[in-house]
Amino acid sequence: MAMNKPSLDELMDRVDSRYTLVVVSAKRARRLTEVALHQDSEEKPGTVGKPVSAALYEVVQGKIKYRRTKQGIK
Repeated sequence: MAMNKPSLDELMDRVDSRYTLVVVSAKRARRLTEVALHQDSEEKPGTVGKPVSAALYEVVQGKIKYRRTKQGIK
């Protein structure tokens, strides 16, 4: 299965490495899943259905901020 949108080039413009991209998007996807499990209502209109896809779109849109620390990426 090929990833068409957002493209890897678009994603890499927003982060400093592929490792960072994986960690940041995985953490955000986990958070989106937690929130969805605690909500009684259905999916919000206009959102991407899968948490990882939603997280990647947020990275491209510049909605995800991160910082490197000695303990990892926050």
